[in-house]
Amino acid sequence: MTSTAPAPAAHIDPLAGFRAAAEAAPDRIAVRGSDRTLTFAELARRTEALAGALRAHGVGRGDRVGVHLPRTSDLLVALLAVWRTGAAYVPLDPAYPAERLAFMAEDAGIALLLTSGRHTVPLPAHVPVLTPNATGPAAPDARVTAADAAYVIYTSGSTGTPKGVEATRGGVAALLAGLSGLGMYRAEPSVVGWSASVSFDASVQQWARVCRGDGVVVIDEATRTDPARLIALLDEHGVTDLDLTPSHWELLREVFGDRRVRLFMGGEPVPVRVWDELGSRGIDALNLYGPTECTVDSTATPITGPTPHLGAPLPNVGVHLLDEGLRPVAAGVTGELYVAGPGLAHGYVRRPGLTAERFVASPFAPGARLYRTGDLAQYGTDGTLRFGGRADRQLKLRGFRVEPGEIEAALTAHPEIATAAVAVRQTEHGDQQLAAYVTTTGAGAPDAAAVLAHARTVLPAHMVPAVVHVLDALPLTPNGKVDHQALAALRPVARPAAPAAAQQPAPQAHSAAGPPAAESAQPTAAEPGLAEQVAEVWRTVLDRDDIRPEDDFLSLGGHSLAALRVTHVLRRRLGIELQLRHLLDSRDLADFTETVRQATSADAPRRPALVGSGAGAR
Repeated sequence: MTSTAPAPAAHIDPLAGFRAAAEAAPDRIAVRGSDRTLTFAELARRTEALAGALRAHGVGRGDRVGVHLPRTSDLLVALLAVWRTGAAYVPLDPAYPAERLAFMAEDAGIALLLTSGRHTVPLPAHVPVLTPNATGPAAPDARVTAADAAYVIYTSGSTGTPKGVEATRGGVAALLAGLSGLGMYRAEPSVVGWSASVSFDASVQQWARVCRGDGVVVIDEATRTDPARLIALLDEHGVTDLDLTPSHWELLREVFGDRRVRLFMGGEPVPVRVWDELGSRGIDALNLYGPTECTVDSTATPITGPTPHLGAPLPNVGVHLLDEGLRPVAAGVTGELYVAGPGLAHGYVRRPGLTAERFVASPFAPGARLYRTGDLAQYGTDGTLRFGGRADRQLKLRGFRVEPGEIEAALTAHPEIATAAVAVRQTEHGDQQLAAYVTTTGAGAPDAAAVLAHARTVLPAHMVPAVVHVLDALPLTPNGKVDHQALAALRPVARPAAPAAAQQPAPQAHSAAGPPAAESAQPTAAEPGLAEQVAEVWRTVLDRDDIRPEDDFLSLGGHSLAALRVTHVLRRRLGIELQLRHLLDSRDLADFTETVRQATSADAPRRPALVGSGAGAR
C-alpha cells in the first residue's frame, strides 16, 4: 500500500524564518543555556558575527564545518552561523572517542573546526580552528537552494565504520512545515526543550524550532539525565514542548505529574504499556517516526487510541509498503517501508554504492527516489500504519541506531579475538542490553575488561557491549550463518566466587581529592546490611548475580538510564539525596556504597521518601 500527504507551501529556507522572527520580536528570548540567555536580536548579532569570521577563513556555500561543542547556547549560535555562510555543519560529539572523531572529520572533509578551549579532535594540518566567540565583518547570508546541504550526521555502519548522511536545507524546511501542517506545533510561539545530542538527527527537530520563532531551552547532559532537575527546569522556563524516547519517559513518569508539556516521542517504538499510560493520563504526546536519511520525521500522530501506530505521513511525504519486487502489498500484509519526498537526504558521504542500494528509483514517479528504510510495517484493518520490526540486523537501543556489524568489527580488531557476534539481551525488568559473544585466536581467553576497554577507544558509549561472553564457537543456523536468536537466548554465566581477600578492599587514606576509603562501605553495626542493599539494587537493575565490591557499574553493562534507576530506587528506599554523578563518578560498587553511607549518616541532610509503589527499578 502507498500513502502520500498533500504538498505544503513552496520551500522556505529555515534562515528566512529566523530572520523574520528576529525582526518581528527582537526582545523575545530565543535561547537559554547554562552559559547565557540570548534574545532573538542578540542571537542574530552573534550568528552574523561568527558567520563573518567563518567567511574570513574561506568558508562558504558547499563547505562542511565541524562543530565540537557541548550543549550550550554557543552550540546553537555555531549551527546557525554555519548555515548563514551556506555551509553544512558536521557534529563531532565531545563524548566520542578521538579515533572516531578523527575518522568523521577526515571523511567529511571539514574546512574548519568550531570548538571551545582545548579540543580533542585529531585534524589534518590545513584545517583551521575557531571558537564560537570569533567575529568577522557582516555580510548578507549566502543564497541557497533546497538542494544545498544542511548537515552531515554520522550513523552506525554495518560494514564496521560510521557513515555520514548528508541532509538538505530543503529537507529541514519540509520537516518544520510538515509538522506544522499536521498540527504538531502550536500556532503561538512555544518554548522547546532541546535534550538530544547534536550528533543525532532528533536534535534538528528541536534546535531548528528557533527558525520558526520558538524559544529553545538547551538542556545539558547532567540535567537531561536527572528527572528531578529536568522537571524543575521545565517549570522554571515554562517549557511547552519536550522531545524524548519512550525509555526516557520511564524515568520521568513518576515526577511528570499533570504538566501541560507536549511530549514528542521518537527514536524507538512506543511500547503498548507506555502508549496506554500516556492516553489514560491524558498527557499530550505525539509519536514520531522517521529515519535519519529522511530528515528526522516522516510520519506523526497523537498518542491516542487502543494500539500503537505510526500515524499519517507529513505533507508531501510518500509512504509505501512494498514487497521485494517494489510492488505495493495489500492491507494486512507486511511489507518493507519506503519513504519519498523532499526530506530525502542526498545520500551517504563517499559511499556511492551504499547510496544507490538504499536510495532507489521510484516505480511511481519518473525521476523520483525512494528511501528503503529496512523497517517492516503493515496497515491494520482500521487503516493505521503499524511498525513490524526490522528486515535486517539494525537495532534501536534506547533511541540510538546501532549496526551490530560495526561493533563486531571493532571487537575483532582486538588481537585475541577471532570472531564476534552482537545481540540484544532482554533483562528481567524489561531493559535491553548489548551482549557480545566472541571466540579467541588461541587457547587462552581474553580478559573481558580489556576487551571492553578496547571497545571504548573506538566506539561511542551507546555501542559498547554491556557484557562479553567467550565461547568455544558461535552457534550456527543450518545454512551456516550465525544464529543470532540462539545468542540472544544465552544467559550470563556467573563468575566463580572471588577470594575473600579480593572482596575486602585494602585500607586507603582519606583524601580531599576523592571519597573516603572504599572499605568503609562494608556493613557496620550502625548500618546493618547497607552494602547488601546497594548491591541488591545493582543486581536487580543490571540483571546480574555475579557482582563484586570491586566491580565498576559501566563495565557491568550499566548506562545512564540504568544508573538513573539505581539512584531513583535508593532515594526512595533510604530517603536520601543522591544524584546520577554520585554513581557515574564512583570507582566501583564499594566506592559508591561509601557515598550512599555518607548520605545516610545522621548529620547528612535528609529528604522525605517519595510516595510511590515500592522500590521497583524503572
